[in-house]
Amino acid sequence: MPHATTAHSPKSAPAFGRFFLPGPTEVLPEILAAQTRPMIGHRGKAMEHLIAEMMPGLQRIFRTARPVYIAAASATGLMEAAVRNCAGRRVLALVNGAFSDRFLRIAQANGAEVHACEVPMGHVHRPELVESELRRKQYDAITVVHSETSTGALNPIRDIAEVAHRAGETLLLVDSVTGVGGAPVETDAWSLDFILTGSQKALALPPGLALGVANTRALERARHASNRGVYFDLLEFESYIRKNQTPNTPALSLMYALAAQVARIESETIESRWARHRAMAERVWEWSGEMQARGVDLRVLAPEGHRSPTVTCLTLPEGRLGPSVTEGLKARGYTISAGYGALKDSSIRIGHMGDHTVSELNALLAELADVLGA
Repeated sequence: MPHATTAHSPKSAPAFGRFFLPGPTEVLPEILAAQTRPMIGHRGKAMEHLIAEMMPGLQRIFRTARPVYIAAASATGLMEAAVRNCAGRRVLALVNGAFSDRFLRIAQANGAEVHACEVPMGHVHRPELVESELRRKQYDAITVVHSETSTGALNPIRDIAEVAHRAGETLLLVDSVTGVGGAPVETDAWSLDFILTGSQKALALPPGLALGVANTRALERARHASNRGVYFDLLEFESYIRKNQTPNTPALSLMYALAAQVARIESETIESRWARHRAMAERVWEWSGEMQARGVDLRVLAPEGHRSPTVTCLTLPEGRLGPSVTEGLKARGYTISAGYGALKDSSIRIGHMGDHTVSELNALLAELADVLGA
């Protein structure tokens, strides 16, 4: 069922369910309201209780027995943490879009010797391709984006992890910014060495928090890293989270929202949340086919079997531009995104993640069909 309309001062805001950016995601009013709780000391018992109370739920979201680190940063901060702590000297960067390219550039900026393994935008990295690269040369780490937000492609992380671990000491560093909370992730079962996400995507929180999990292999690598820095030192995160604290001043109001949303996800269950995201994604893919049958050449960029359940990139018919389509929807009270980077003009992106429903998505798609003249 669609969510209820909420009133905001000074004028009434539209009903929840009209904001479908691929990040930041729309946030429920009750989660926003959780941020208004009063301040507490971040080294006191109240903070320790707040973290301890939400930790089991966070672990269930990540499917891990390891502690979940909470950083007052964007996800890019934990991408840099992954590199500084775990990358070693040689990095294989799996690039298939704008955000996997960012991971590559972070590794380069931190002094690693980086080799890019690129596939066309919208495609994914097949495990046999990764295995071939690892046979050619030894790498200390692989950087990969699970759900590439710029293209809607979903990399086969489990299979890539198996290949990486067969290579010996190669660590797999995973950006799952639009994965965790919406796409199945099995941190422990897939032996992911380091995985990170941001608060503003499938977790449906305001921007400003990054969350990550490091396994014992990653921590051992960090112990020998000579330039892991201070703010993103994973050994410090590990030490403090064991005391239900953060190593640096936390974004307290955002953590109140996080605690409220973790409780909400616990009530839904992470498995049901995955299923809801999958249902939304399948509806968009089905609708794309319906549009083609009506003479509008609108196509899903990512190949079947490798599509993200949280964001879909749709290529537009010739003569239609992404920014003009999004402006047309905006005039109707709905928000989506044009393509990212090189795909800006030729595509649009729909973020079907967080707390949205298929019913709300159908209302958006009806308006989008009108904008496209179908």
